[in-house]
Amino acid sequence: MFKWVGAVIGLFLFKYPGAILGFFIGSGIDSLSRSEAKGPNVLRDMTRQRVSPADFELNLLSLCSIVIKADGTVSQTEMDYVRQYFVQTYGKEKANAIFRTFNEVNKKREISAQRICAFLNQRTRYEVRLQLLHFLFGIAQADGAVSNSEANKIQEIAGYLRVAFRDFESIKAMFVKSADTAYKILEIERSATDNEIKKAYRTMAKKYHPDRVNTENEAIKKGAEEKFKQVQKAYETIQKERGL
Repeated sequence: MFKWVGAVIGLFLFKYPGAILGFFIGSGIDSLSRSEAKGPNVLRDMTRQRVSPADFELNLLSLCSIVIKADGTVSQTEMDYVRQYFVQTYGKEKANAIFRTFNEVNKKREISAQRICAFLNQRTRYEVRLQLLHFLFGIAQADGAVSNSEANKIQEIAGYLRVAFRDFESIKAMFVKSADTAYKILEIERSATDNEIKKAYRTMAKKYHPDRVNTENEAIKKGAEEKFKQVQKAYETIQKERGL
């Protein structure tokens, strides 16, 4: 139940990346609720330590905090972006409680992106981690532009999340525009031949086509659909540029 509520709220507020994130958090809550109903032995099988739903929220908020602080300044716009998501997803009272707990916990220990990502790697699929990167880039872009330090920090997080460099570059290109944006989205070099470009487009189209994503998770399919549109747009841009 929680996974669909989270997905709908996330989609309404932050489009497809928000839907994925909401579904991911809700799924975690649903899974933990079912596990608790079966008894403590099941929980021990899931992880070495007892995990509560709040752990997912706090780890997510920690990653958001890392990105917001990456450029050395705390942007109010970026903070509002994150707060709005949490308030709309959990309600004002629970969101405030999450933020209070987050502040108390991180007075006592330093936030470790590597530790957080190790936690998430054990509990999420690759497709979900790609959508998490989308959300982090959305936070970085909330104040108008993604700074180099923010992009570098998200790249570091992507490494901890075991996201392939080419996939990271493709997602980054959807937020950080350059002369080579269309080529980066297709994961090729500007020097690629026309045949290589066509082959790359077919490969990426198959990779992100909603019908080809191997999952019954509708939220993940929506995320793939958004990336599929970006791939199509990139190919059309190159076609126009080269007169193909």
